[in-house]
Amino acid sequence: MSNSQANSAPSAPSHNQLDTKAQAWSALFSEPMSDLVKRYTSSVFFDKRLWQADIAGSLAHADMLAVQGIISAEDHASIQRGMAQISAEIESGGFEWKLDLEDVHLNIEARLTQLVGDAGKRLHTGRSRNDQVATDVRLWLRGEIDLIADLLKELQVSLVDVAEQNVEVILPGFTHLQVAQPVSFGHHMLAYVEMFARDAERMADVRRRVNVLPLGAAALAGTTYPLDRERVARTLGMEGVCQNSLDAVSDRDFAIEFTAAASLCMVHVSRLSEELIIWMSQNFGFIKIADRFTTGSSIMPQKKNPDVPELARGKTGRVVGHLMGLITLMKGQPLAYNKDNQEDKEPLFDTVDTLKDTLRIFAEMVGGQLNPASGKKEGGITVNAPAMEQAALKGYATATDLADYLVKKGLPFRDAHETVAHAVKAAVSHQVDLSELPLAVLQGFHPQIEKDVFDALSLRGSLNARNTLGGTAPAQVRAQLARHRARLA
Repeated sequence: MSNSQANSAPSAPSHNQLDTKAQAWSALFSEPMSDLVKRYTSSVFFDKRLWQADIAGSLAHADMLAVQGIISAEDHASIQRGMAQISAEIESGGFEWKLDLEDVHLNIEARLTQLVGDAGKRLHTGRSRNDQVATDVRLWLRGEIDLIADLLKELQVSLVDVAEQNVEVILPGFTHLQVAQPVSFGHHMLAYVEMFARDAERMADVRRRVNVLPLGAAALAGTTYPLDRERVARTLGMEGVCQNSLDAVSDRDFAIEFTAAASLCMVHVSRLSEELIIWMSQNFGFIKIADRFTTGSSIMPQKKNPDVPELARGKTGRVVGHLMGLITLMKGQPLAYNKDNQEDKEPLFDTVDTLKDTLRIFAEMVGGQLNPASGKKEGGITVNAPAMEQAALKGYATATDLADYLVKKGLPFRDAHETVAHAVKAAVSHQVDLSELPLAVLQGFHPQIEKDVFDALSLRGSLNARNTLGGTAPAQVRAQLARHRARLA
């Protein structure tokens, strides 16, 4: 090589230069990243919430590297010491998050290297940011699912409390938003308990697939180092290890599946919200929602608006939108990791935040809150039982009971159905309820109708008659309440 060639060749970076490089790959590049691209590609200001998962994963990885003899015991101790200081700095708000370092992972690694030197650089042995970020998101999401499970339980308990207080309250049951049959208001509330119980089951099922370790897959092909991935999984409390390195780094099914489960949970919240909004309206007047969950109007002083249920109904669309976004994000990606996957975090994070906030406020709105002064729980929903019962009388809700009465007298159900339709027509024309028609008039529709028909035509009689498993009879509702109390204990 000539002197001129030697003089023009790039010199090796100094140890200090390596420590202060903004990107871990920058030695390959001839110009720095533009500020616009830094801002466009950076994720640190939203993915920094993963810091605890990142440190936990790194510590488990370092422990394994030391046991396997890949790093020294001294380096392992230094990494532990440095991570403890970083945790303290982040918790105290003293940690400086740098845009130049792009994400949570490089920010923590750079600070670790600054604190403990070469030991910090050795931490990344046998892993890539690809498997690191996949691990961090799974660890973080696992913890959030556990919190959501607690909130789902709290909401179910609130609904059970309301149901228990209103077993004997008669509500008009609707189909097509038309009065259909009388039901126990407690029974109606327990329908939502069933929905949220299924949501809890789905979350537990999703958690199993979330709780699998990608770490050790490295960039996409595994690594040449003798890693013990099962040890890392055990250390982190994970139930298994991703079995294919390509799938490990590129899989986001767990995020999509969680968001799908969250969407369905929000749909259940939205259905409950819609009923609360309808019931609270003056045209129904079935319930009142405590003032602390409502707002007034800027122009109409008489208004109390059900803002919490309305907003929850709106936020359901937001969460479902995140599900569509994540599915679309993944649909065209080849194996393995692609930068597209950075876009998985904001919708996932927002879905978690929205679901947690919604469940928390609904548990309090439905179940009420403890008044420190009185020591009593103040309900968030007040039930207007007389208004519900009066509404149940308006739609001939016991017509099916008259048909059932005739079937028990030997009439085929289809003939009984037709007979009752004529009776309802007569009641409509006289503007009275079926139970208010004279016995002689009812007997004109069928001679086997006797005086005991009025027991069947009463709202209470109709309610009590549906005494089969899953039915609305108070005895059945109380049996379901006992089952839910035992399950949620």
